[in-house]
Amino acid sequence: MTSSEQTPSGENSLKGRVAIVTGASRGIGLGVARSLVEAGARVCVTARKPEPLAEAVEELGGGAVAIGVPGKADDPEHQDEAVARTVETFGRVDHLVNNTGINPTYGPILDTDTDAAAKILGVNVLSPLSWTRKVRDAWMGEHGGSIVNVASIAGLRTSPGIGMYGVSKAALIRLTTELAHELAPSIRVNAVAPAVVKTQFATALYADREEEVASAYPLKRLGVPEDVAGAVSFLLSGQAGWITGQTLVLDGGVTLGGGL
Repeated sequence: MTSSEQTPSGENSLKGRVAIVTGASRGIGLGVARSLVEAGARVCVTARKPEPLAEAVEELGGGAVAIGVPGKADDPEHQDEAVARTVETFGRVDHLVNNTGINPTYGPILDTDTDAAAKILGVNVLSPLSWTRKVRDAWMGEHGGSIVNVASIAGLRTSPGIGMYGVSKAALIRLTTELAHELAPSIRVNAVAPAVVKTQFATALYADREEEVASAYPLKRLGVPEDVAGAVSFLLSGQAGWITGQTLVLDGGVTLGGGL
C-alpha cells in the first residue's frame, strides 16, 4: 500500500507513477495520457490500430515516458500483454484509466440487435472489470493505486438514440462503487461522467450544429478532452486521496436543465 494513497496530500504531481490508459490514440484517452505525462507520470497507452497509437506515443514524448500496446480492449490476451509490458518497461503500474468505450448502434433500445448489445456491455462494462482485476493482481493489490473509469452522463439519465450505450455507462458507474468498496483501502476507484466532448467518437452528436447543441449548456460550449483530462488527473492524484466510489459529472452545466 502506498502512503500517498492513504494520507492527505496537497500534491497533484504524479512524478514517478505509472499509468495504463485504454483507448488513448486520440480524443479523451490521448488527452488524459498527455495530462498524466505533464504531471510527471509514465504511461502505457492502448488502442486497436497500431499506426495512430505509435503516433500518440511520439506525441507524448517517446519511449522514455510512453509505450503503446495495440489490441482490442476486451481481449484478455491484449490486457495481459499491456499490463505485463507496463510492469516490464516501467517497473510498476499505479494507475488505470478505463477509457475505451463503443457505441455501434443508434435508435430505440428495443430495436438494438442482441449481439450488438452484448458487445457494448462487453467492451464498456466487462472489459473495465477485467482490466481492474489484472492491474490488481500485477501490482496494485500489494502496493496500492487508483483507478478512474470514464462513464458518461448518458448513464445518469435517459439518452434517446443511444440507450444501450447509456445502460452500459450506468452499469459502469455502479461497477465503480462496487469496486471502490471491495478494493479499499489500498486502491481507490472513481469515475467521471462527461457530457458531449468534441472528439471523433462524439461527432455525430454535434456535427454541423455545434452552436445549436452548445446553446443548451449554461457554459455555452461543448467539452474538450482537456476538460476531462484535468479531472481524471486530479482523481488519480494524492489530492483526491480521500475520494473513492464517486462519479464526477463534467457537463458544462447541461444536466441542470435535463439535457444531454
